[in-house]
Amino acid sequence: MKLVDEQLYAFLRTERERCSPETPRSAELVDVVAHMVAAGGKRIRPAFCVSGHLAAGGEPGDERVLAAAGALELLHACALIHDDIMDGATRRRGSPTVHHRHADVHRRLGWTGDAHRYGENVAILAGDLALVYADQFIAPASPVVGPLWAQLRSELIVGQFADIVAGAEFAVDLDLARSIAVAKSGRYTIHRPLEMGAVIAGRPDLAAAFAAYGTAVGEAFQLRDDLMDVFGDSSVTGKPHGLDLEQHKMTLLIALAVERDPGIRDLLTADPGDACRLLRRLAETGVRARMEEEIDRLVEQGCRAIADAPLADGWREELTEMAHLVAYRER
Repeated sequence: MKLVDEQLYAFLRTERERCSPETPRSAELVDVVAHMVAAGGKRIRPAFCVSGHLAAGGEPGDERVLAAAGALELLHACALIHDDIMDGATRRRGSPTVHHRHADVHRRLGWTGDAHRYGENVAILAGDLALVYADQFIAPASPVVGPLWAQLRSELIVGQFADIVAGAEFAVDLDLARSIAVAKSGRYTIHRPLEMGAVIAGRPDLAAAFAAYGTAVGEAFQLRDDLMDVFGDSSVTGKPHGLDLEQHKMTLLIALAVERDPGIRDLLTADPGDACRLLRRLAETGVRARMEEEIDRLVEQGCRAIADAPLADGWREELTEMAHLVAYRER
C-alpha cells in the first residue's frame, strides 16, 4: 500500500497548497481529511482492490488501480467521519473524532454559538470534502469502473440508512440484521473493491466468484466489528465500545441475544447506563461463541467460493489468508 499512500499524501498536500493562498480557512478543512487518512487506518479496501487486480492477472503499479485504491480510502474517510457523528462517537483510531475535536476547539477558544453543533458542522463538511476528493482521485480509472464506483457509493449510503432505521425500529429480525451487515460494510469493504480491481485488469468474468467471496468475508468482517464493539477493549480497538448498544443498533449479535433472552431488550431500551449488568446478560446468552461460529462458517464459505476461480498463481492462497486476517483481527 506504499504507492497508494504516497499518491494520497501527495494529492492532499497539493490540495492544501492550492487552497492556502486563496482561502486559508479551506486549507484547514483539507487538513481534517488529511489527518483522518493518515491516522493509522488498516487500508483494507485499497488492499482488496489491488489484490483483486493482481489476482485477475493485472499489472503491478497500474495507475488506474492505484487511483481506484486511493479513492476507496478517501470514501472510507468520508464514511468514518459521518458515521462518528451519527453514532455520537468520541474516539476513532485512538484519537478524538473530528466532530468531538472541533467542538473542543470551539469551547477552548470561547467562540460564539453551540460548540457541539459547530463540531458536527465541521465534520459533515470534512466528510463531504473527502467524498469529492474520492471522485477526483478515481478519475484515471473512471472510464472503466465508473458505473461500479457509483453503485458502490450508493450501496454504502443506503446501507447506513437501513442501519439507522433498524436501530429506531429496534425489531428483532435476523435476516434484516444480516442484510444490513452486508449492505453497509461487506460490499464496500471487500466485494466491490475486489470487483473493481478485476474489472480494471480486464476480467469482469471474476465478478461472480468475487461477489460470493466478498459478501461472505465482508459479513464476517462486520460481525467481528460488532463483537469488538460489545466485548472489545477500547485500548486495543482505538474507539469506544458499547456504541451499538447505546444506539440500539439491531446487529446480528444483538438480535441473537434478544432472541435468546428477551429481557435484554428491556435493558437496552430502559436502562442503557447499566453496562455491567447488560454485558453479563449478553455473556450468559452464549452469543459470543455463537458469533464466532458464524464467522468461522462465513470465512469457510468465502474461501470455497474462490476454490475453482481462474486466479493468477498464488492468489487463491493469498485471498484465503486475507479472509482470516480481516475476520479474526483484534482492532
